[in-house]
Amino acid sequence: MSGKNKKDSKNSGGTIALNKKARHDYFIEETYEAGIALQGWEVKSLRQGRANISEGYVVVKKNELFLFGSTITPLDVACSYVVCDPQRTRKLLLHEREISKLIGSTQRQGYTLIPLSLYWKGRHIKCEIALARGKKEYDKRDSIKQQDWQREKARIMKHSRR
Repeated sequence: MSGKNKKDSKNSGGTIALNKKARHDYFIEETYEAGIALQGWEVKSLRQGRANISEGYVVVKKNELFLFGSTITPLDVACSYVVCDPQRTRKLLLHEREISKLIGSTQRQGYTLIPLSLYWKGRHIKCEIALARGKKEYDKRDSIKQQDWQREKARIMKHSRR
């Protein structure tokens, strides 16, 4: 029997929140794994899966990255003397060279930083952020058409094997 506790195996590698809308609205150029600075009540809420990052975005201020617009709903049994702000700005933790590369890329026209997912990595919570370029309406229609064709092609191949 391995030396891991049940609690450790439950939290390792699990996805907490996904931004499904991001891949539909943006062309993803590069992805980065960033740590996230959280308070204690936020970690407890994330263990319960009470997070939404679909409206979130990443902003650069004074050579640091911050996550805006994401919501972590506090638990009902949160401590009474701690002020729980669900839409609090959270600092993202990356290496300095990665931050400088992202600053240079976002200053180019059309690039933005968006969160893709929150997940457990060991006992730490990580945020996957992406350097992305916005899609136009015709690009979105083209993506939907490609997905439909792939689905139809898979269906045809499945029936032809029978």
